[in-house]
Formats: sequence, structure tokens, C-alpha cells
Amino acid sequence: MAKITASLFTQLPEELHFKGAPNDWVKMTRPGQNLHSFLEGPEFDADGNLYLVDVPYGRIFKITQLGEWQLFYQYDGEPHSIKIDKNGDFIIVDYKLGLVKYAPKKNKLSTIVTAYNGVPFKGLSDLTIAANGDYYFTDCGRTSLSNPTGCVYKYNNLDGLSLILNNVPYPNGIVTSPNGQSCFVAATRANAVWKFKTNKPEPTYPMVGNYIQLTGGLGPDGLAINEDDKLAVAHAQKGRVYIYSPLGDLLLDIRLPQGLWVTSIAFQPKNQNELYIIEAQYGAIYRINISVNES
Repeated sequence: MAKITASLFTQLPEELHFKGAPNDWVKMTRPGQNLHSFLEGPEFDADGNLYLVDVPYGRIFKITQLGEWQLFYQYDGEPHSIKIDKNGDFIIVDYKLGLVKYAPKKNKLSTIVTAYNGVPFKGLSDLTIAANGDYYFTDCGRTSLSNPTGCVYKYNNLDGLSLILNNVPYPNGIVTSPNGQSCFVAATRANAVWKFKTNKPEPTYPMVGNYIQLTGGLGPDGLAINEDDKLAVAHAQKGRVYIYSPLGDLLLDIRLPQGLWVTSIAFQPKNQNELYIIEAQYGAIYRINISVNES
């Protein structure tokens, strides 16, 4: 296992720093602090542009391959993660609004679903689109080990919304394997990554196991997986990203030059050994080629 340091790709420009007073989200999650941004949810488009959400201020940024930033869209919400569907629309998990969709061609924001069986979501955190088009997303709210009631849901147009898990201590990052048969969930407040099979439905809930156990920091946040089934785990408030083999062996321990608020990660679709790392404390994006550094 090698310990390596990622390189800075680009950083949120000063002119895009939020300069206003702390809002309710900032007061709840970072009391006493003024945040210029809180970046999450990286997603690449077909042209290699990178999109990020700014959770407290409802902003979506677009970053070119040259590292140039622009404000792509802003609305009254708290977006935590985005995925681009086959139509080019942005599927967004929003802590305040639920599961929503932004259609850039129409410049229209619409609601997909806000509740399960009439009960509003606690506060959504992350999502992934499986190989078959199903949306898997996490509903964390303020759950933890003292209140392990966070949920994982699946949504598609045929079956609508299905509850998969309802006992997770702060479900956060989520990814499905390239073949769509396994799903990994960051149980942040248990400092663990859970795993369950998507293709073996149980009478009630799927069999789920503790796949990776971390120590220190806050716990795992964003997850990413590449075409070789290598799982990347962002360790929040520890400034680390870990790369695991398909068997769950630790391959790489990736450090950052500065910042501990590692929130999320994404592999570049056209080069799936190139990992992009989002660090929210300094509004920075780092990158590293994992194939060069494996030992």
C-alpha cells in the first residue's frame, strides 16, 4: 500500500466566493463560521467538463478541462449531488427540496419526488445512476449512531420509489458496481462503507454487510468506482482518499497538500485511472493518476 499526495487542479476563484451572512444550512453544519462555499457532488459531461454543487448557496459550477470556472445555474435549494442522465438533464439530490431535475435546454427545475409513503425525506445526501438507469439515493437528515434511521431509496419510472434500507447511521455517498449487481453506501456516522446486492431482492430488506471499516476523521463521504471495480472512498475531516481493490484490499492512501474537508470524488470517464478529489475547506479540486502510483 502506497501513501501519495494529489496535485492541485484548480480552485474556486475569489470572485465566486459567497460574501453574505451565514444561512441556516451553514449555522446548522458549521456553527460560528462563514463559508465561501461548500463544494460537493462532482459529475463529468460527455465533453469532459466537470460540474460541482455548492450546497448552502444553491449553486452549480461548471469547470472546463483547463480549470476555468463559471456559474452554471443557481436556485433556491441545497443541492448535495448531481448526476447527468442519458438526456443530458441534471438529476439533483437536494437536502431541502428532495429529488429534483434540472433541464438545461429548457432552463427548468422540476420535482421528481419529495416523500416516501407521504412522509417527507429527512434530507437527501447523494445519488448514483445504475447501469440499468435506476436511481439509488441516500436520505441522511441528522441521523447517527444514536438515531440510525437514515434511508437508501431506489427510483425508476416503472416502479416509482422503493425503500431499500432504513437503518443507516447517516447514509451518504453511494455507488453501484459497473455490472450493477452490488451497491456500496457510505455509513458516515458508523465510519464504514456498507455493501449489498442489488440483484437478490429479499422479502423485506436486502442482506447488507460492513464492507470497509475506517478509523478517525468524521467518516466516509463520497464514493466512486471505476471500470476496473476499484472503489475510491473520501474520508471526511481527515483529508484522505483511499483506493480499494475489488476484494476490498487497500491499495492507495491519497493525501492532500492542504485541507481536511474531503467531500467527494469522481473518476474521469475517458481515463478511469484519473481521480478528481473535491476539498471543501479551501474550495479546491485535486487530481491524481492511480495507476501510476499503485504498488
